[in-house]
Amino acid sequence: MKVSRFEDLVVWRESRILVGEIYRTFNASKDFGFKDQIQRAAVSVMNNITEGFKRQSNKEFIRFLYISRASCGEVRSMLYVAKDLKYIDITTFENLHGKALKISISIYNTHKINRELRS
Repeated sequence: MKVSRFEDLVVWRESRILVGEIYRTFNASKDFGFKDQIQRAAVSVMNNITEGFKRQSNKEFIRFLYISRASCGEVRSMLYVAKDLKYIDITTFENLHGKALKISISIYNTHKINRELRS
């Protein structure tokens, strides 16, 4: 299947869902610094996938996938902080962390597949 738009990428669609869940989960948080940081990291995941895709260069796409994956790691790390500070319960943590981990793996697989197709 040929992907002609970033919206066709499953990993981008999964990232978009995670952004919505992160925003809804921390919407009422009074820790504005924390809330801002985790929301920005989540948005960075999907936006870097988009930016890399739109660069129309395999090398640039791969570079932005690395950045996106790092942002996904930041989201996962911040979820530990949220759990430790009791901003979220264990069920919410496991749900969001699991989704972020799945996205991270998908980003890696997208990079790997893209590299193999271009070799």
